[in-house]
Amino acid sequence: MKKLIAKAILLIVCFQFAWVARAQYATEFYLTDLDNAPLKEKVQQAIGKLLTEINTAQANNSQPYFSGLNISKDAQNTIMMLWDNTPFRCGETEVIERCLKNGKEFQVRNIPLFLTIKDDNSTQDKYQEAVIGFDRNGMITDFHLALATNLYTKVLKSNQAVSDFRYRQMILDYVEQFRTAYNTKDINFLNQIFSDDALIITGKVVKAVPTDMNKFMPDPKVIYTKQTKKEYLTNLTNIFKTNKRINVIFDDINVIRHPAKPNFYGVTLKQGYTSDRYSDVGYLFLLWDFTNEDAPKIHVRTWQPEMLDQYTKLPEEEIFQVEDFDI
Repeated sequence: MKKLIAKAILLIVCFQFAWVARAQYATEFYLTDLDNAPLKEKVQQAIGKLLTEINTAQANNSQPYFSGLNISKDAQNTIMMLWDNTPFRCGETEVIERCLKNGKEFQVRNIPLFLTIKDDNSTQDKYQEAVIGFDRNGMITDFHLALATNLYTKVLKSNQAVSDFRYRQMILDYVEQFRTAYNTKDINFLNQIFSDDALIITGKVVKAVPTDMNKFMPDPKVIYTKQTKKEYLTNLTNIFKTNKRINVIFDDINVIRHPAKPNFYGVTLKQGYTSDRYSDVGYLFLLWDFTNEDAPKIHVRTWQPEMLDQYTKLPEEEIFQVEDFDI
């Protein structure tokens, strides 16, 4: 009898200790601008529990445990792929954010995260914001890294037409998911988002060597190589396999609707790319087709280096734009 009592006491103590440990890393989440009170409560509970679980896993140097959380498999997979690249935690004990309508579902933005980046000599935390999407049942359906708030707002405010605003919101959402796919090495998403006949163009700076006839260093120039979707994704798969960490950031963005094709948009981004073995900064252009809003496609992807040499930038008029491609 005494042994049973002792075991019961031990279980209670262990449970209390676990509860206290979890409470130590808790993040409370509060939602505004959602009139549906039952849905609001479900979402607050779901996101709060998810962020708390993420914090606990990061503190314990383990992985998030999704059992009992109201979250889809797709969102779980994205979190785990991001976790394999860079574990993270929520940077606040209390988060209050607006509910935003996103097509048929909803999302909240500006979720503060700190990504733990490790190299051979040090560990550092890098600030990053996330976006969490949820459906009408309160289930978390999406988790991806966010564009900087100033870039996101810049695009939304660049045109006040209601229909165009809706497209711009969708474009920004997919651009964020596109970026997250590189950081999480999600080759399946990239395979889905590129059209089968996608044109992939990559620029490379070439510097000619002075000759006896020309003693001066010739101006550097950019040469371009073309790839098919299959070639590009095969090469990208190898890059994903040989690099533990890949980090893609977008520092600037411009969105232009095609003048003759209302469902086509050209998106120009200034991209920073860092991996274990390589880094660069350049201009990324994506030609998006939103004819099927539920399954948009990228028909063109181009990359051009920002700098031709240490002092010379790529001329602005040479950066690819939507009018450079026949549709």
